[in-house]
Amino acid sequence: MPSMDRPPDIDILDFVERDDWEGVHRVLAEVHPADIADTIDRAPHEARLRLFSMLADDVKPAVLAELESVAEADVLEALSPSEISDIVEEMAPDDAADVLAELPEEQSAEVLGLMADEESSDVRKLLEYEEDTAGGIMTTDVVSMREDQSVQEALAAIAYLDTRETFYQAHIVDAGSRLVGYVDVWDLLRERNKARRLGELVHRDVISVEVGADQEDMAKLLIKYDLDVIPVIDETGRLLGRITSDDVIDVVEEEASEDIFRLAGSDDAELENPSAWKSCAVRLPWLMITLFGGFVTSLILKQYLDHLPDGMLLLTSFIPIVLAMGGSAGIQSSTLVVRRIALGSMNRREAVRVILREIATGAMMGIVSGILIGAWAHLISGGETSAVNMQFAVIVGLALFAGMTFAAVFGAFVPVALHRIRIDPAVASGPFITSANDVAAALIYFGVTILLVRWVG
Repeated sequence: MPSMDRPPDIDILDFVERDDWEGVHRVLAEVHPADIADTIDRAPHEARLRLFSMLADDVKPAVLAELESVAEADVLEALSPSEISDIVEEMAPDDAADVLAELPEEQSAEVLGLMADEESSDVRKLLEYEEDTAGGIMTTDVVSMREDQSVQEALAAIAYLDTRETFYQAHIVDAGSRLVGYVDVWDLLRERNKARRLGELVHRDVISVEVGADQEDMAKLLIKYDLDVIPVIDETGRLLGRITSDDVIDVVEEEASEDIFRLAGSDDAELENPSAWKSCAVRLPWLMITLFGGFVTSLILKQYLDHLPDGMLLLTSFIPIVLAMGGSAGIQSSTLVVRRIALGSMNRREAVRVILREIATGAMMGIVSGILIGAWAHLISGGETSAVNMQFAVIVGLALFAGMTFAAVFGAFVPVALHRIRIDPAVASGPFITSANDVAAALIYFGVTILLVRWVG
């Protein structure tokens, strides 16, 4: 296995660009599998398979498990079922299942048929579960023992275990394989009375998750209770597998990436497909929401101009500022709320508190921005202290204050409302919030200015 240290001044792709494959082979022996996977991910399409084929057989499973989907597909496409079988047999069951899930069904079945019965049986079980559930990311490499076993028997059993993943807990089950609790391996090692039964050491306040639970909910549970591992059970409480913290890191990264893409009106399909047509198909529907919002805003503007006195046309020059400030305030609020919901810290009481806080925050930001834009409006309208110029400044300032306050509240309220009806609140941000706030800000600005112009006129 390569060293954990990677020379900071060496980039394997530099050797690839110079067509120095001897240099590549020499450097690969010094690089960690995760760094090799990163190199293959960044390598040109035609170089990926050659880089992978140069790896030692004992390194290939670890590298394949770390590859991004596009590079993984390129490598798998060039390997025979027999070669894939040899590699995935040396992988942890959950990683092997992830790899086989990317293959066509017929090829996946062929690879499973070439694998040893024990390994293929574990992988087949994992492939039955949905990808984004606890069962889809768990590993069946789990250590289970009985309460009536002694510490000495447990340690002896651990010494002969054939597991590919490190574990720190032995899960205790009853005669029906139902989860009872767990024992820390550290407690076994330091127990002086080796004849002591595991039932006397077991922690029964075990936190587990059902196999069909959503991976995001499972990740929140593991993070909330600061767990290193969480056992997976079926509806009867029977132990099926375990999920480790490194799996949860992957889930958190995946869910965060998904939310970021949705905030921008896109999705992670763009990372997997470099086609401009694919990117267009993903982004365009969200942009149509923005375009439709622009259509509505233009109609409002037309009606506004028809009702605005000739002497106050300068008010229209502030429309871009009002729309931009309202949109920004709305995005700030919605991003904060979406993040709170993603972290699982948004109950009903918290939602009310957040919305009330956004009302206050939006009002304060609106006051500051309103004063500044009012002063600027007074300045560009002539800077004189006439009643008309002062009225002009007050109108613009109050309109921006009202628009920003509404935008902040609206940006916080919509994600909360969508979350309550079980719609992903991430879709509430980005194009949707921006378009809705543009329309709302235009209505508020135009309504306030027309009312104040008529009132002071």
